[in-house]
Amino acid sequence: MLSDARTRSIVIQCLLVAAVIGAAALLVTTTFTNLQMRGIPIGFDFLTTPSRIVISEAILSYKSRDPYYWAIVVGVANTIFISALVIVFSSVLGLIAGVTRLSSNPLAAGTCRVWVEIARNSPPIVLLIFLYSLWWKVLPPVTEALNPVPGVFASMRGVMVPSVHVDMGTAGVVLILAAGLLVLVARMAGALRRFRSALSWAAAAVLMLGLWVADAGFSADWPVFAGSNFQGGLELTPELSTILIGLTLYTTGFIAEIVRGGVLSVEPGQWDAGRSVGLSRSQILRLIVIPQMLRVIVPPLNSQYINVVKNSTLAIAVGYPDFLAVMNTIISKSSHSIEGVFIILGVYLALNLTLSSAANWYNRRIAIVER
Repeated sequence: MLSDARTRSIVIQCLLVAAVIGAAALLVTTTFTNLQMRGIPIGFDFLTTPSRIVISEAILSYKSRDPYYWAIVVGVANTIFISALVIVFSSVLGLIAGVTRLSSNPLAAGTCRVWVEIARNSPPIVLLIFLYSLWWKVLPPVTEALNPVPGVFASMRGVMVPSVHVDMGTAGVVLILAAGLLVLVARMAGALRRFRSALSWAAAAVLMLGLWVADAGFSADWPVFAGSNFQGGLELTPELSTILIGLTLYTTGFIAEIVRGGVLSVEPGQWDAGRSVGLSRSQILRLIVIPQMLRVIVPPLNSQYINVVKNSTLAIAVGYPDFLAVMNTIISKSSHSIEGVFIILGVYLALNLTLSSAANWYNRRIAIVER
């Protein structure tokens, strides 16, 4: 039986899988035994106990008496928030810088090239520390805050910007989410393609009903200086601003090169075809070049977006409470290091796999289907 190459290959692979499973089981068993012998607690029961830790900045509502699992959720929300902002800003700036690098204007092209080279060859941790130290030396005290545009104030304590509050009922929110789900199903489910029109009309009806039921109210809150500090508005602290600006500048350099490569991958004849029908350079770029280059740049862009999530862990260097910083505090306070490491690995794996799945889905949508 083992003389057959296929059978021998299957047997060897089964033995390797069994060896890996056995080694993992031995490692887990030995670890649990040693922890129990030393009286070190193990298990995830601690997640429901009050955390008693302080999170200086939180996108979600948080109090120190909240349980550990909610502190973890708040940390994940902070990481998703900063990563999403960096991805959006760096994508827009990277598109502009990548296209400008191909400009015939030597000043614009040279400036973007310097930006790209500095960003790509600088360690991000050094860039963050430099920006954070610069923050306190360049900006004035809060009493002399800069006011570049109405409603925006910059000082040593951070940047104050107007905030918008949206109030709506729970039923309206549920209906709006249901409308979004119907649109997603209509766009993604190939088996329901013949019902796509009906689903789209149903989604529009549910959305209108949700907006009517929600009775949404919008209000703007402008920052006003009162006493010794600003009241109202949204505060972007030096820590949040540093990680946002630093990672955006760093990631933009890589995305600009990806965009430049994508533009160059489009055949020159496409530009000539656009000019022949009277399109301007910007119209050719928007209508012809960018749709074609997306098929080339989506895979490397996905890698950069995943790097943004991983680089967000550098926020700990400037004191921003991202997920990793919160988990470090939880591990130190609860002494559940093994469980904490598993949570860290699981959360970052889930975030990156979600990003990768979304990029792969979009890549399949825009791919050329050969008949």
